[in-house]
Amino acid sequence: MNTAKLMQGNEACTIGALTAGLNFYAGYPITPSTEIAELCSEELPKIGGKFIQMEDEIASMAAIIGASLAGCKAMTATSGPGFSLMQENIGYAAIAEIPVVIINVQRVGPSTGMPTSPAQGDVMQARWGTHGDHPIVVLAPGNVRECFDLTIRAFNIAEKYRVPVIVLTDEVIGHMREKVVLPDISKLKIENRIRPKSKNDYKPFEGDAETLVPPMADFGTGYRYHVTGLSHDVTGFPTNKGEIAGKQLERLLKKIERAEPELRDYFTESTDDCEILVVSFGSSAMSSLSAVRKARSQGIKVGLFRPKTIWPFPVEPLKAIAEKTTTIIVPEMNAGQLIYEIERIAGCNKHVMGIHKLNGELFKPDEIYNAIVQGARK
Repeated sequence: MNTAKLMQGNEACTIGALTAGLNFYAGYPITPSTEIAELCSEELPKIGGKFIQMEDEIASMAAIIGASLAGCKAMTATSGPGFSLMQENIGYAAIAEIPVVIINVQRVGPSTGMPTSPAQGDVMQARWGTHGDHPIVVLAPGNVRECFDLTIRAFNIAEKYRVPVIVLTDEVIGHMREKVVLPDISKLKIENRIRPKSKNDYKPFEGDAETLVPPMADFGTGYRYHVTGLSHDVTGFPTNKGEIAGKQLERLLKKIERAEPELRDYFTESTDDCEILVVSFGSSAMSSLSAVRKARSQGIKVGLFRPKTIWPFPVEPLKAIAEKTTTIIVPEMNAGQLIYEIERIAGCNKHVMGIHKLNGELFKPDEIYNAIVQGARK
């Protein structure tokens, strides 16, 4: 019988990672993510894994890339300035198709900002922080239990599709403690990367005909192949031929586009008949849910759409709900980022209203409730 435990969000991320098979962590401590590194430093040596405190976040990202190439399930965790420093190597992981997991516990920025206060200002950076077109998957837990669940899912996606995956939490989710009942670990599905079956004529970047994902050989197992951040052909060696480079990049993007129906994950409440829709994620969604339930109790037809997969965004499910609504409200602890994606999906004939906070404070339910009431009067 599973027992309940009082658990912090950062702790749940760590336990989820260990459950998924994490055996290598490299990182640099930074508030509000440090508990993840602390717990990994305690737990990984117990199972024969490796923990390394690096000199900075650039090196941390490079170390987990190297560990993954050697066959490890590798992760780092960071926030704010550290996430900015990781961007170049996140691009390297994307073009070289190296499965890694990055947990970003968001805080107020820019620069050093307010290290102990929550924010959601890294939504667009998580998608477009490294330059060029690139594949990326971003998951956003909305409570402590989901920190556990979505960290496991992040590893599964990274391994299955050979792509870097970001778990985007924030200071409130990371430091909040909730009663959590973990599932039976033996019944969880854990994905492992597909490895090649033969050393003969191994092409490390030749995608599978159906999934477009190539098998991945571990360094040190007798497979000789080249890894580079340069545009490359199926052998991994650099190429300046536009046709070859273009086809490889198209494959990287298409493997995630093709997998989007499987990747999409979201929560809805009271959306069957809603005229007003609140779209909210992460810690803001907790206040949004309270506000929606209060408004419903007073006869206002309002619903909640909470994406757990932020990128690629679950376009079709939101579009189907948005078609029935007149007003969409998007609360974010930033100056307005996800709202641009919502406006694109909803179309120009919908009233999309943003509620923004930049002061490092969580939304109060009544702040969102008042916006719902305002929307109902239109």
